[in-house]
Amino acid sequence: TATLWPNNYLIVASGWLFTIGLIIFCTSLYLMVLTDTRWLGAITPVGGLCLILGWLAIALAALRGDKA
Repeated sequence: TATLWPNNYLIVASGWLFTIGLIIFCTSLYLMVLTDTRWLGAITPVGGLCLILGWLAIALAALRGDKA
């Protein structure tokens, strides 16, 4: 039977990393453009790093043959 939530920690972690990364990355860029606040540019790479880690977690889960 299929479950609604995956029980693999790598897949769950990748979902959270994607969510956090998108929020931080996009929000910092939008706020930087709309408010002309340049220090937000220092936060943007944190969001990008979360996105990269999310992809690595998905790749590792796929290489291990884990299922959702």
